[in-house]
Amino acid sequence: MITKRIHYISGVIISLFVSLHLVNHVFSVFGVEKHIEIMNSIRLVYRNIFVEIILLSAVVIQIVSGIKMVFQNRKKAISKFEKLSIYSGLYLAFFFIVHIGAVMIGRIILKLDTNIYFGAAGLNIFPLNLFFIPYYVIAIMSFFCHVACIHNKKMNKNILGLTPIKQSIGIILLGVLVIIVIFYGLTNHFNGMIIPNEYKLN
Repeated sequence: MITKRIHYISGVIISLFVSLHLVNHVFSVFGVEKHIEIMNSIRLVYRNIFVEIILLSAVVIQIVSGIKMVFQNRKKAISKFEKLSIYSGLYLAFFFIVHIGAVMIGRIILKLDTNIYFGAAGLNIFPLNLFFIPYYVIAIMSFFCHVACIHNKKMNKNILGLTPIKQSIGIILLGVLVIIVIFYGLTNHFNGMIIPNEYKLN
């Protein structure tokens, strides 16, 4: 019970940040300048040592408690949503470890501003994009799927005539839409983005 509670609380904290992060990326469809403008505004909230410690602590708690819950519940998972919750949670744990590690290396060792170019570089350079495209697609889908699974578990009433299951499916479909919009904004094939040389990984 305690593990579930702290997992839920840390998940709420992370979800607030991830939601802001994804909204920021959505605005990339209006150009790099707009994306960076919004990013700088959001950074006023999370780019300080106090908030960053809370976020990093929440991620560690989420990963440790999530893996513990997987071992406890993997044999009890019967429904599709229960199984999807486990699979999406495991991928998010992998993604958080790799992504946060990469950002820290970029900031501390490479001395880069980990802005839109840092995230978009891997999406626009062949053959690195063969890894980074599915890496980011699965990450975003895993986030929306995990949220959908929690929503389906906790929601017990219809909204606008939609059952909790249909609401959860709607959350997953929203994730698909967000991916399409973000990839339109972050790929030079669609939006004409030019990656500065210092961000190129080759």
